[in-house]
Amino acid sequence: MSEVDHARLDKLRRGHGPVGEHVIDEFVAGRLSRRQFLSQATKVGLGLPVAAAIVAACGSSSSKTSSSATVPSSSSGPAKAGKPGGTIRAGMVVPTGAINPLTIASLGGLQVSDQVGESLVRIDHNLVYHPLLATSWSSNSDGSVWTFKIRQGVKFNDGTPMTIDDVVYTFQSQANPKLGINAASIFGGTLSPAGVVKKDSETIEFHLEAPDGGFIDACSQDNYNTIIVPNNFDFTKFQQTMPGTGKFKMTNYSPTLGAAFVKNPYYWGAPAKPDKLEVIFFASEAPMTAALEAGTIMCNDGFSVSVSPQLLSGGFDVVARKSAQHRELSMRCDIGPFTDARVRRAMALTLNRPQIVSALFKGYAVIGNDSPFAPIYPATNHSVPQRHQDIAQARQLMAQAGKSRGFSVTLATEQLEEMPEYAAIIKAAGALINIDITLSVTTSSTYYGSAVFGTSPWLDATMSLVDYGGRGVPNLYLEAPLQTIDKATGQGAWNAAHFNNSTFDRLSKQFIAATDLSTQRRLAGEIETLLLDETPIIFAYFYDVLLAQKGVTGVDLTQQGNIYYYDATLT
Repeated sequence: MSEVDHARLDKLRRGHGPVGEHVIDEFVAGRLSRRQFLSQATKVGLGLPVAAAIVAACGSSSSKTSSSATVPSSSSGPAKAGKPGGTIRAGMVVPTGAINPLTIASLGGLQVSDQVGESLVRIDHNLVYHPLLATSWSSNSDGSVWTFKIRQGVKFNDGTPMTIDDVVYTFQSQANPKLGINAASIFGGTLSPAGVVKKDSETIEFHLEAPDGGFIDACSQDNYNTIIVPNNFDFTKFQQTMPGTGKFKMTNYSPTLGAAFVKNPYYWGAPAKPDKLEVIFFASEAPMTAALEAGTIMCNDGFSVSVSPQLLSGGFDVVARKSAQHRELSMRCDIGPFTDARVRRAMALTLNRPQIVSALFKGYAVIGNDSPFAPIYPATNHSVPQRHQDIAQARQLMAQAGKSRGFSVTLATEQLEEMPEYAAIIKAAGALINIDITLSVTTSSTYYGSAVFGTSPWLDATMSLVDYGGRGVPNLYLEAPLQTIDKATGQGAWNAAHFNNSTFDRLSKQFIAATDLSTQRRLAGEIETLLLDETPIIFAYFYDVLLAQKGVTGVDLTQQGNIYYYDATLT
């Protein structure tokens, strides 16, 4: 075991406050692996160069730490020879609505906005945070106030300088529930417009309504709505010109056909490598895969094993990312047959999870335990027993709940990747305990509706199966789909289960507020146990994000599924 260079370590520790110093101490004590440390350190604002230097100063003193101090790569795959310039042709799923940063929620919409817009912070597929429009960040001791230094000399793609006022306006808008914002799923009960404070021309503070030790993730592209727009900009007009600070500038957009982009001539950093990016929209994955095989496009915006298994062995460069991406099967806790938790547990016990992972993902997934704590999260408590299929126990629970004769119910979901196949598996599993499930599989636009309660099959159906992209922290999954609905604050904005549990609300808020990993793991264990007992949502698996490309390399894929083409080159 190598010795710690205490003199160097002491110098590196100074000036990072109690939160940063605690993360360093956890690493030195061996309670964090190197990878976990880099994620936690950048989360609280230590900065990747400082974090890497701390790893080097500690040598291999942590028994849980790799002997290498190399920073995890954020590249999209093995380096290949490529030539800058030229035109990249990519496929995307057609957006389900207008490209409006306040309201976009579909994969196609966020993929388009990602090409032109930027957040304050970038998170890579190793859950390490990097400066983008913010050059540094830090929080106070309890995570209730976060301070960001904003990059100077940045311009929008029309040449207009970006200022601190643009950042303030963007976040005040995204934190205002009166505007019908999609970001209410993250900011509800956490950030209000009054909490967005301009300190000076380079500094912005976020005074939170409740402490949040992982607030940095809400300022990254994980919160894809928060791309910075000009002060007082009309968000409804974003689709017309797509003003942003990103490496590409939109030159043509059709809501049904596709889009065209060129290099942003005013970009503040290294320019995009391709001269042009041409995007073709597809109604679904299958025709996009066919276009990739035919050479019409060079890259897709992700694919599923169930729909496009041939891409795994068809001579394509496949990029895979471990992720917290998953599907949520919500059961209404407030009406109908699922008001009894025993019935919800019974439904969960009918699923053969290893078989589902094998059949639908061929190894590119891991089983879930009916909570949003995916294996990739450092805070996940692995001491909580895994739920397994148990038909006898499921039937016993149905009898105890007075439902041994079963019932009929409709499951609403969308036509997306493996979800119809998974829904069919759920239907067959339910039949084992006399639950007769009728499937309602519709287009994403029909399924989501207006994405508000009372007008959305997603949020209103008795059973609802929805897709969730990966996130760097589990906070969103704990808040939006599980915390008690409060329309005044936006809390529980995506609570399709209509779950209302004060103990969960308290524990989830304590977890989100925690700034140290040991406390998070303890609370995660309590939350995981509570959700196994209540089972408002079934989390059967967490699956890898997959992308296939041919004739191009350097496409960047995050664990959430964000795709960036600015470093792509032709091969």
